[in-house]
Amino acid sequence: MSTIAAGRIARRFAELRARREVAFLPFVTAGDPDLQTTAQALIALDQSGADILELGVPYSDPLADGPVIQAAATRALARGTTLSAVLALLAQLSGQLQAPVIVFTYFNPILAMGIETFVEQLAASGAGGLLVPDLPVEEGEVLQRAAHSQGLDIIWLAAPTSPPDRLRQIAAATTGFIYLVSTTGVTGRREQVAGTLRSSLAQLRTLTTHPIAVGFGIASVEQAREVATLGADGVAVGSAIVQLLAETPAPERLAKLTAFCQQLKQGSQTNVTK
Repeated sequence: MSTIAAGRIARRFAELRARREVAFLPFVTAGDPDLQTTAQALIALDQSGADILELGVPYSDPLADGPVIQAAATRALARGTTLSAVLALLAQLSGQLQAPVIVFTYFNPILAMGIETFVEQLAASGAGGLLVPDLPVEEGEVLQRAAHSQGLDIIWLAAPTSPPDRLRQIAAATTGFIYLVSTTGVTGRREQVAGTLRSSLAQLRTLTTHPIAVGFGIASVEQAREVATLGADGVAVGSAIVQLLAETPAPERLAKLTAFCQQLKQGSQTNVTK
């Protein structure tokens, strides 16, 4: 696959590494409970420590997601949230957000819109890149080429079960960072960080110099700190934030989100030199 110069996401990681900071990447599901709340949440996260924002497009069959994000996607779809509406929301916010935005979407909505149209609208929205959980890197060349033509980073998932040859392929294809899934299975809270994470990180480090962010199952400040201490360049938190937005009454929602974000950002910092 072709390569492009480092985009906004890769540059953000470089800036953080120079300051010896670990990136904090919060995730929200667009449209849950509504798009107005999504906009408010993105602004609040951006202003309270988020380094890169992850925005999930609701989809009817989110194969990589656990029950919390599945339920959020179902509610968002029931309210009429569409890919076009999510991109329009991002375009409205593009001048207000300092952190780069990664759009998480499954491949079917992209195909329905058309790959070229999608990447053009994604770039026009101000997003920095995308991640497509159900698209294998082996089948991603057409989308990656289109994304690169618009200056977008494309992020690929690496799993604990990925063999070295496949990890090398992922490392060669990525232009932002590698998203390392902390454990086998779907997104959602875990009681503890997987014991295999240290070895997964170490293996990936021997194959790439790209930044590595770890996600799936990280739900607490303690877990974020543990992941950072193991040597991750970034810590991604999704289900815990999605659940907070879903369960907290509106008058308290943004204040609780801001406090949680600040705690996670602070808790994920470590003095370990990368």
